[in-house]
Amino acid sequence: MTERKPPGVSFESWVDRQIHDAEARGEFTELPGAGKPLPEITDTPYDELWWIKRKMAREGLSVLPPSLALRKEAEDALAAASAAPSERTVRRIVEDINAKIREMMFKPPPGPPLGLKPYDVEKIVRDWHAAREARGVGGGHPEGQTGNGAA
Repeated sequence: MTERKPPGVSFESWVDRQIHDAEARGEFTELPGAGKPLPEITDTPYDELWWIKRKMAREGLSVLPPSLALRKEAEDALAAASAAPSERTVRRIVEDINAKIREMMFKPPPGPPLGLKPYDVEKIVRDWHAAREARGVGGGHPEGQTGNGAA
């Protein structure tokens, strides 16, 4: 634990003395990256939040406004629907994301506008069937689904 600042000594003097003593002990020699530029900062303009962004990247975190997060989720949902194993799964995925889109349409959050409207479930199911037929995947109507969109 570091020693406490003695009373009557200015904070600046106390810190300067600690730095000077550490330099005299050689605690600042041969530090990793000594004398080298910081790679993340050399080619970019100064950003006062650079350290937060680096920490978030290192931790795999992302913070998006709600409308942008939903756009990303909708994009991922369409990709998941096209790779779904059954028509029932396609319908569930699209209906779930449509419910979220409708909710945001009627209660818009702060941030950029959503710019999405609910997807046409029947069109996505038709596209899913066409893609399966093009890949030569048989069956087409698992789980008792019919091709006319009736559930």
